[in-house]
Amino acid sequence: MAGNAMAGLVQNVLIKNLILNQSLIRYDRPVLVERDLAGRLRDAASKWPAVTLTGPRQSGKTTLCRSVFTDYAYMSLESPDTRQFATEDPRGFLASLTGGAIIDEIQRTPDLVSYLQGIIDDSPQPGRWILTGSHNLALAASVSQSLTGRTAMLQLLPLTRNEIARFGNPAMSLDEALHAGGYPAIFERGIEPADWHAAYVATYLERDVRTITNVGDLDALARFVRLCAGLCGRLVNYSSLAADCGISQPTAKAWLSILEATFVTFRLPAFHANLRKRFVKMPKLHFFDTGLACWLLGIRDPSQLASHPLRGALFETWTASEIAKHRANRGLSGGLMHYRERGGREVDIVIEDTGTLTLVEAKATATPSGRLIAPAAAVTEQLSSLSTDVRAAAVYGGNSRQRRDAGEIIPWLEVETSTLASGPSVAATSEEASQRRVRSL
Repeated sequence: MAGNAMAGLVQNVLIKNLILNQSLIRYDRPVLVERDLAGRLRDAASKWPAVTLTGPRQSGKTTLCRSVFTDYAYMSLESPDTRQFATEDPRGFLASLTGGAIIDEIQRTPDLVSYLQGIIDDSPQPGRWILTGSHNLALAASVSQSLTGRTAMLQLLPLTRNEIARFGNPAMSLDEALHAGGYPAIFERGIEPADWHAAYVATYLERDVRTITNVGDLDALARFVRLCAGLCGRLVNYSSLAADCGISQPTAKAWLSILEATFVTFRLPAFHANLRKRFVKMPKLHFFDTGLACWLLGIRDPSQLASHPLRGALFETWTASEIAKHRANRGLSGGLMHYRERGGREVDIVIEDTGTLTLVEAKATATPSGRLIAPAAAVTEQLSSLSTDVRAAAVYGGNSRQRRDAGEIIPWLEVETSTLASGPSVAATSEEASQRRVRSL
């Protein structure tokens, strides 16, 4: 019965998705905005023969590339005919793309980059090839093997708060922002967030996951994704997660890797240092988009968040993802951790930049006070023996920015203009990106 009910739900949502897609076609001029990554994308294309842009499906990769490289040929490997051409005659396919070209969803034909390697070596002119992909594992494996040292790696995540503001929408409250999330179509076309996320989840389970792996029990996977939404801002215990979902621990680890490969979730590794402290080693789980997490938790209206027990955890996830987005828009990857001692002392987010550690607490309250920054300030004193500059900060749900002796208290609307979004700006090469992935394992 459960399987039939889930199948019926997926079918109904797929029908809704079809209706939504048909309605999208009727929009002749969707509202488009400049993405923060655009400048970094142009700069990378001026220096590298290829630029590889990854990110979740529907994060705006195609729109960004086509708006920046307006005179480039565009080929989407989602099209069966195009994919067949690229698969059966890769040399002919690439030879047909004279001048600059955008190749969308490159992970659909991973062998194509092997043929691209020779073309780049023969003619390494900057910016000729723009590649995009939505599945990080498949794309990373093929790119790191064939295009090492030949491509810059950039990541486009859902919209930041400042990018959302460019659509000219009325000011959103914190709960409205948590509920809406940051996928562009919601703001470009005025789609209700709950409707859009329902369609996204259905197509994600039916299409993207099965592209990566053969999941036989979609009901169990759907249950697993919902359970992960409930773990926003919490430590990942694979044994408990597997038991709650009724699957094995290796399966839980594999499925979580799929969620990360498709840019649904990300893990913050635990901070550790050569101190006389016993640190918790488990990572923390976050979603890149709180709107998607809200939908998975059954939150269909912003008003539900006011009394929801996970509002604080969702705000922590929003803060972590917002910082991750701003760093990605600057060409940075990694550098985010969490701090927890076995004795219970903890800090939500640790940002590591060259010579600097910033300890960040995230609190959804609208009232600023010294208590917001106290946990981070206490840990700052503990880490004072490190040969690095250690700072404390707190992001909260209010509007007043304050500078205290212990550190800075930052309104949620000002994360981008704070020191939390700063750091050295660089586009990683495929080799550097591969090394960072190895260090994070």
